[in-house]
Amino acid sequence: MILLSDPRISAIPLGDNGEQLIDLRQVDELLVDDRLADPAGAYAHLREETLARLLTAQRSLPGGLRLLIVEGYRPLDLQTTYFEDYKDELRMKYPDWEPARVHVEASKYVSPPDVAPHSTGGTVDLTLCTVDGVELDMGTAVNDSPVASANACFTGSPDISAQARVNRDILSAALSAAGMVNYPTEWWHWSFGDRYWALSTGANSTRYGPVALS
Repeated sequence: MILLSDPRISAIPLGDNGEQLIDLRQVDELLVDDRLADPAGAYAHLREETLARLLTAQRSLPGGLRLLIVEGYRPLDLQTTYFEDYKDELRMKYPDWEPARVHVEASKYVSPPDVAPHSTGGTVDLTLCTVDGVELDMGTAVNDSPVASANACFTGSPDISAQARVNRDILSAALSAAGMVNYPTEWWHWSFGDRYWALSTGANSTRYGPVALS
């Protein structure tokens, strides 16, 4: 399992093709959840090609199922806050851990800011729901941490129900076929064009670098 703290991730050269961030709330085919809504609406934005791949994935889902978007773009300053806050939480819970271990363990749940995938606009947290917006059983809630879920949030975790496994497999099959890459400690986290995607697919550089919401 390659984590976002792995030096191979930060070694990927940054490139950016200049695609715009698109407001998913203006895309009729997608359902966007507002649990992480921010005043600027950053959470509801993704790059153009990432959006296209989400739509491809959704069209391949079994009848009656939809993607439910929870969070897309995340400003870099917010990413830094999340990462530092989670490291503080781990230090409180595990005071004997060395700083290097705290950094690695934190990266299983929140990306280090220097490689932050959400800040590129190419990464999305999402789940499956019915056409009426009722979320399916995925084994854990979106954004459950490894500590809180005893690693059941890991995409391949054996410690979930048979139905949750079926649902995760449906989500994974649709998004993988559309060219997106999963972060294996978070079943809900999928990316295109960022450093993790580049390493996973053998790309020479990223398609997207950190971007500001205009």
